[in-house]
Amino acid sequence: MQWRKLGQVYAPTCLHPKLYSHAANPLAVHLNGDVFRVFYSGRDSQKRSSVGAVDIDIMKREIICDHPEPFFLHGPEGSFFADGVSIGCIFQAGAVRRMLFMGWQNPAGGHWRGDIGSLLVSPHLTLGLEKLTAFFASDPADPISLSYPWVHDYGDRFRMWYGTTITWDAGNSEMLHVIAQAVSDNGTDWQRLGQAIPHTLGVAQAFSRPSVIKLADRMQMWFSYRAGTGQTYRIGAAVSFDDGATWQLDLGNSGIDVSTTGWDSEMICYPFVFEHAGAKWMLYNGNAYGATGFGLAVLEE
Repeated sequence: MQWRKLGQVYAPTCLHPKLYSHAANPLAVHLNGDVFRVFYSGRDSQKRSSVGAVDIDIMKREIICDHPEPFFLHGPEGSFFADGVSIGCIFQAGAVRRMLFMGWQNPAGGHWRGDIGSLLVSPHLTLGLEKLTAFFASDPADPISLSYPWVHDYGDRFRMWYGTTITWDAGNSEMLHVIAQAVSDNGTDWQRLGQAIPHTLGVAQAFSRPSVIKLADRMQMWFSYRAGTGQTYRIGAAVSFDDGATWQLDLGNSGIDVSTTGWDSEMICYPFVFEHAGAKWMLYNGNAYGATGFGLAVLEE
């Protein structure tokens, strides 16, 4: 399994003060033909992220519309998303279509942290906050910080994979932030099941932004990870043969790595995998957590 890189397809254009830099966490929604609206998290001058979007013909790698206004802004002071909105996934439960995100808090004198919020997605792809409190918040099972969720539906049942912090320092100056899972019968009320993806200190211990699809006889996951050795993010993989209930770490089979030179030569992160025209595609970020925008790759199995 190998991803063939098709190059950088979008770099931040600073069209709005709230989208001054970065185009992180790309998320593709099909519009028509080969055109997708790619939502992303852009930052203002204070590094607070809001949601922007660009329409792209993925076959031609051609920008159709670079939307000049944000689709959703970070929240006011004191809110659970006051310091940023980082997109995770989009999913449908009955008539309700949700875009889940990591809401950032950076309290004075404290450590940054996150909870998971929900935006309601209209048929016209406008975004509105579902409620003023977190959709999926920290609790005794996940007491420190939560990040980027991914939801996969199995008809009338849903499974979520999300990041949860165990400790800010696992003894090697790197956090231990693992991918956990939860299940739901309605997409709203969730039962937490604990850690889903195994970790190894010094190898893979800081995970983020899982992305999951079905491939033949297995479920395949890609995610960002750091080893705790000072290396920047890479994209790793895991595989499940029981519909995502249990997973095996498969770092060497992600099929993608940093380039020798250029926009993604120092880091690759925040994958988003989707299907179109009989192929599997990956949007992903490069250097500096999306400061250089995002690129596109296609899977060659």
